[in-house]
Amino acid sequence: MSVSKTAIRTFAVCGLLAASSGSVLPQTAPAAGMDGGTACAAMRKINVGVAVSPPNVVHTAPYIAKAMGAFAKRCIDVNIVQFDGGVAGSVVTAIAQGTAIASLSLAPIAQGIKARQIWGLAPIPPQSYLVTAAIQTPADLKGKRLSAAGGVGGFNWLMSREVLKKAGLAIGDAIMVSQGTAGRLPGFLAGQIDGVVAHPEDVFLAQAKKPGAHVLVPLTELVPELQFNTYGASTEWIARDRPLLRDTIAAMIEANRAMYSGADRDKLLPVILEATQKPREAVLFAIDFLTKNCMWSVNEGFDRARIDWTMQNDVDNGDVPAAKKLGFEQLVDLSLATEAVEMAGGHKEFGACKL
Repeated sequence: MSVSKTAIRTFAVCGLLAASSGSVLPQTAPAAGMDGGTACAAMRKINVGVAVSPPNVVHTAPYIAKAMGAFAKRCIDVNIVQFDGGVAGSVVTAIAQGTAIASLSLAPIAQGIKARQIWGLAPIPPQSYLVTAAIQTPADLKGKRLSAAGGVGGFNWLMSREVLKKAGLAIGDAIMVSQGTAGRLPGFLAGQIDGVVAHPEDVFLAQAKKPGAHVLVPLTELVPELQFNTYGASTEWIARDRPLLRDTIAAMIEANRAMYSGADRDKLLPVILEATQKPREAVLFAIDFLTKNCMWSVNEGFDRARIDWTMQNDVDNGDVPAAKKLGFEQLVDLSLATEAVEMAGGHKEFGACKL
């Protein structure tokens, strides 16, 4: 999906000094053979972004990989950075400057940012559009207060636009309420907003706490072919240090697979609870929802048809001029993702989950 050009602002490198998981000690170089790793002459540093602050369950692969030692065994010292709003604003600038890898949508690439998508963390969107009891159809959203968490061009803003389109409405037909991503659920529960894009754990909590709260439409029905959360990196960084990016992705692939296998779920659950700041029962609900519906990737996380549809949707919405529409190879460095899959032990499947 797209990002407003006006939302892109200067991003100071010092802004990356935030939000690594507090439950994990600083990583040090492993001894030879430690957890399958080799002795490290030095730890390689990298900033890995997560799309919102605090992260939702779907975003927690970096925290899981860090807790598992999947980064450390590859001689990587990771700093996890929380961005507020996913695709909007500072995250695009951070990627363009080569100071972090993070969630990158297609429109900024088409608009000229020198970057590529390198791994699909969660190709299938897990969220639903959550509304109050009085709203029964998209047409009922006219004049209502809808979340624009993360600002113009952020994921909530974009998905609100998609829901409004179903009723022939434009974004200006509703009242878009700017807020931090942490304020989405509290704002909905307090009656400050009438509609919000909600992750599975937040749908679980909202329906338990707010009478009449219900799902207007799951995003898998609203935008069934959308390529959701995909990591990107600058083309200069890909050329300069491909091995570091490959190994970082491989560690996060291991994290996603750990959630599907369930073998270490009890050990890793406290890490997810601390990162997301959500109750245990809501987090467990979300993990089951994500794994049963194949929403986390297990391999490269790319589907060419999803990329093509998402790019065309950006054109149809006017976010990308038709003349700047790009093809799959111009948007995605699939070979880098494939190299990471091989580093993580090759292609795997968990039931029907294959992406």
